[in-house]
Amino acid sequence: MKPILQLYRGYANEQELIVMGHVFKRGYDYDFQKKNFKNATSVINQFRIKTLQNFDVYLKYGNQEIHTKTLDDGYFKFCIPLKIETHFGWMEYQVSLVYKNETIIAKGSFIRPHKGNLGIISDIDDTFLISHTHNFFRKIYVLLFKNVNDRRVFKDVVPHYQALSSAGRYNKDEQNAFFYISSSEWNLYRFIVKFTKIHQLPRAVILLKDIKRGVADFFMSGRGNHDHKFDKIKHVLEFYPNLKYVLLGDDSQHDPILYERICKIFPVTVKAVYIRQTGKNQKDSTKAILKNLESLEVSVCYFKDSNEAIMHSKSIGIIK
Repeated sequence: MKPILQLYRGYANEQELIVMGHVFKRGYDYDFQKKNFKNATSVINQFRIKTLQNFDVYLKYGNQEIHTKTLDDGYFKFCIPLKIETHFGWMEYQVSLVYKNETIIAKGSFIRPHKGNLGIISDIDDTFLISHTHNFFRKIYVLLFKNVNDRRVFKDVVPHYQALSSAGRYNKDEQNAFFYISSSEWNLYRFIVKFTKIHQLPRAVILLKDIKRGVADFFMSGRGNHDHKFDKIKHVLEFYPNLKYVLLGDDSQHDPILYERICKIFPVTVKAVYIRQTGKNQKDSTKAILKNLESLEVSVCYFKDSNEAIMHSKSIGIIK
């Protein structure tokens, strides 16, 4: 059985390119059209993958070929200095591996944001994808028995995200850099990509939690420590220090706390924080955090419907 080479969207600044992926010994196709129990089997199979550790992979970029090896969980990451300045926008890269004298090639893409842009960082579950993370059993039911075509976004979230994507740009081909940073695992990457394409959400770099390799891990998907989200958001802001950022999340887990920590470390970098209300009532703890952020001159919006977020973005001049 041939290894499977899975690439993820990468990103670059003036000095460095970062691209990443996994090498699987065994994987399962995710059939996005399956229904009910067949969909459940397909989803669970994404957590039954087998990875290859210490496996040779090669990045081809320009005239360079760079060699590295996978980590213990099959993950690899190339962080390479850029000797020649790249163009702006989305560009292609190529990674290969050799298995029994056969070369397996995969192509991925990376973004270098245009100068003077916003950077938009959004959570996924219950921020734009209705996931019911506050109700464990309902969340698992939806994940298992609702295929990607049956899953839904919140009303008006798409026009809001599309407006943020093009904010301040006069060329439709120039888009602001979008990052979807979530506590979901890399196992669900293909589902997230497919879902965002179906709903015409902005193309984004997707940064997820370490891959899981057992069926039991499925039931813990998206749970546990969320510090990885903080680390990844902090990394993005450090990687692109000249961008101004909009952070979008929800109040079902730890987004308000994480975003407050980020704003305290980057007091002139974050322009606005949006938190979706997921329950019947707003949470006092979230309101207290957002009031504190306002004292740091961060514009905040605690909203139930995305139309409220759109009106707020217009009122502070982010979108027209």
